[in-house]
Amino acid sequence: MDDLWSEARARIEAATTTADLRDIEVAWLGKKGRITLALRGLGALDPGERRERGQVLNRIKRDIEDALARRRDEVARAEIEARVREERVDPTLPGLPVACGHLHPLTQVLEDVEDLFDRMGYHVMDFYEVEDEFHNFEALNIPADHPARDLQDTFYLEDGHLLRTHTSPGQIRAMRTLPKPFRAVFPGRVYRFEATDASHEHTFHQVEGLMIDRSVSVANLLSAMMTMLAGVFGRRVEVRLRPGYFPFVEPGFELDVRCRVCGGRGCPMCKQSGWVEFLGCGLVHPNVLRAGGLDPSEWEGWAFGVGLSRLVLLRYGIDDIRWLMSGDVRFTRGF
Repeated sequence: MDDLWSEARARIEAATTTADLRDIEVAWLGKKGRITLALRGLGALDPGERRERGQVLNRIKRDIEDALARRRDEVARAEIEARVREERVDPTLPGLPVACGHLHPLTQVLEDVEDLFDRMGYHVMDFYEVEDEFHNFEALNIPADHPARDLQDTFYLEDGHLLRTHTSPGQIRAMRTLPKPFRAVFPGRVYRFEATDASHEHTFHQVEGLMIDRSVSVANLLSAMMTMLAGVFGRRVEVRLRPGYFPFVEPGFELDVRCRVCGGRGCPMCKQSGWVEFLGCGLVHPNVLRAGGLDPSEWEGWAFGVGLSRLVLLRYGIDDIRWLMSGDVRFTRGF
């Protein structure tokens, strides 16, 4: 048994890696190790010899465990010192390139629009995405029996609220909050319960604009729209203004933009018409002014609602609105 301890000690002292020490521990103290098997064989000996031999084997086992622990510390320190020598850093070498993120095209266009209107003297305001029926419908001259309030268009919540279907509720809140006269825009995300295709999404972005003064005109409204489009696209764009019905404006208009994806030749984005329905606008309806706490005989206003998502499509020539909310980083890297 003295030879047993001498052999184990020699192997432990010769070990140079933590892996070698693990192998030695298994070979001597594992389930089938030499010390373990010797202890199991004590049952075949006489009681006196069993006690004497068991004491010696247990002492050898403790000595091996202590020797392994000491050697592990020595080997671990040696390995760390070797790594420090071999893996030292040269501070004069160039560092690894850091990958930069990309602003989403929606974010880029939104920042440009907000900056443009801010420089034109507009308040840039943000309101709630969860609205009540009064601000989303009734105050905007949309009665309870109006088709826009059908479940086919609106996400209703269990508590009686809803996800706003447009940014127009900002008109009512601004009229009740800001000192008159004023100009303001309300960018934000809106929700529609409808089928998706290349030009329609259930979640998209708009920018609502409102001007309240004692005397306003359609010419002033059109000028603001043309200024916005020229600022976003970097040049004047071809548009057309046609009559349109919206409950919260009278008269109402629809402004279309010549499709920049196909150049007016026809594509899925413009539904083969060459024109993209871009925004609804008009003079604020007297009922909406009253809901905002204003006297229609004293105050007038105009309003517009811009499809910001479609503005992004036109600016960058994207042919499918569903890309914007896809979450695909490969798409975002392109901008």
